[in-house]
Amino acid sequence: MKTERHWWNGNRTVRGRRDVYIRTDGESWEVEARLGGDASRSKIYPCPGRQSAEILAQAWMDGQNRWQVVSP
Repeated sequence: MKTERHWWNGNRTVRGRRDVYIRTDGESWEVEARLGGDASRSKIYPCPGRQSAEILAQAWMDGQNRWQVVSP
C-alpha cells in the first residue's frame, strides 16, 4: 500500500510521538495509528473509501492543530 497522507504530533520523544497514516493500493484504504515512532505498536483499520479514511484519521488526531503533515 502507498502512503497517501502522514501526520505526526510534533513530539520527538519515543513515549510521546504519535503518527497517523492513510494508505491505499488504489482500491482498498486503511488508517494506521502509531504510538511511539518506528519501533512501536500500531493499529491498522481498514476503511471502505477515502472519505471514511479521512474521517477516521481526523478522529485519531482529536481535531487538534498541533499535528503536522509529513511530506513523502
